[in-house]
Amino acid sequence: MADLSVTYLGLRLKNPIIIGACNLSSKPDFFEKAEKAGASAIVYKSLFEEQIQLERLQLEDDLEIYNERNAEMVKLFPSLQHAGPEEHLTGLRNARKSISIPLIASLNAVLEPTWIEYAKEIEKTGVDALELNFYAVPQDEDIQGSYIEKEQKRILEAVVKAVKIPVSVKLSPFYSNPLHVISEFDKTGAKGFVLFNRLFQPEIDIDLEKHVSPWNLSSPEDHKLSLRYAGLLWGKIAADICASTGIYTGHDVVRMILAGAQCVQVVSTIYVNKLDHVGKMLAEIESWMEKHNYSSLDQFRGKLSAKNINDPFVYKRAQYIDLLLHSEEIFQKYPMR
Repeated sequence: MADLSVTYLGLRLKNPIIIGACNLSSKPDFFEKAEKAGASAIVYKSLFEEQIQLERLQLEDDLEIYNERNAEMVKLFPSLQHAGPEEHLTGLRNARKSISIPLIASLNAVLEPTWIEYAKEIEKTGVDALELNFYAVPQDEDIQGSYIEKEQKRILEAVVKAVKIPVSVKLSPFYSNPLHVISEFDKTGAKGFVLFNRLFQPEIDIDLEKHVSPWNLSSPEDHKLSLRYAGLLWGKIAADICASTGIYTGHDVVRMILAGAQCVQVVSTIYVNKLDHVGKMLAEIESWMEKHNYSSLDQFRGKLSAKNINDPFVYKRAQYIDLLLHSEEIFQKYPMR
């Protein structure tokens, strides 16, 4: 039988399939089911400081209403629902107790002091690692990209110093040069990089003339961007590479490992195909390995990375030029009418 075990963030995992952070990974009954289905680790739903701040503001508004109570009020006490980060931390503690596989926390804060504060509190819950969810949605044209990158690097350095558990970074591809950013973050002591987070994108319903919030699941084709950067990064950074987005099958996992990924995170395929699909993905990986005479993942990891192939253009934009030069093949496949 093929050995599917991997080491990620210094943690020994039984296979390369991790359940990524999502709404599912905060439900109490999900964790044992995910472990039973074959997941090697779970990333708990991200703690968002913005959400906590909004809840706090809403609570303050509710309390303000009750400052001048009178006899005709329907109730004398407001409904206190805001618990700050404590509800999230309690969920982490309970999840940690319910499974034997590694549990990874995810954090997205706003201010540097709260990044550190929340990271320390999260560590106390007993989680095995911490994933920093880095992204920056452009809102001010006066802020330079270099400022954002330096600020994120400073936050990463501070968090790595503040906690003892391994720290990884889940980041977006929307940097001028993601390779440079990852290289700089790698020097701070980050133990892994997740490529990439999937950001919410707005949509407009033209009939209702209003903004809507659609489900933003990835499609199978989306894995190619992660594959490109996994292939470019393998052998060039000390940290582990974890591929994410558009990974639906066991064959997708194989592709990522061939490019250089240590492991993968899956979410959309769990929503679409349910938890039992993890077992099918693992069976596909094993079947492929047996067919190609591999007994472990290390034997083919990075085999098709930029570092190990002769064709220098596979992972570069120049490959598009080659495609244009052979445009007659495109017309043969898609004839013009």
